[in-house]
Amino acid sequence: VLFLAYFAMQVIYARRKYKISPPETTGHPEFERTFRAQANCSEYFPIFICLLWVAGVFFHQGVAAACGLLYLYSRLKYFQGYALAAQGRLGPLYASAWLLWALVGLALAGLLAHFLWP
Repeated sequence: VLFLAYFAMQVIYARRKYKISPPETTGHPEFERTFRAQANCSEYFPIFICLLWVAGVFFHQGVAAACGLLYLYSRLKYFQGYALAAQGRLGPLYASAWLLWALVGLALAGLLAHFLWP
């Protein structure tokens, strides 16, 4: 939640800096990148939370927590990189996607182990 609040505050600061009033979403390129980075992070947050929860409950809490922390760090780097330049988002984007797939794998392995093997 703190990450989402931080991202939202960055959009507010960018709106003030470039004098872009809500509900406008276009204007200065730096504002547009900041706004889009915040929207992208917000869109993936429910998926991340669900996968983190299932992987933690059914696989292993420590492994899921480590993946979760790495995911949050990669999303922070994604946001910061995207706000500076569109190309700055690519490395952290790939890292966060890889971590989501890792959480999918952990969740699936945990669910299969829980429901198929007594």
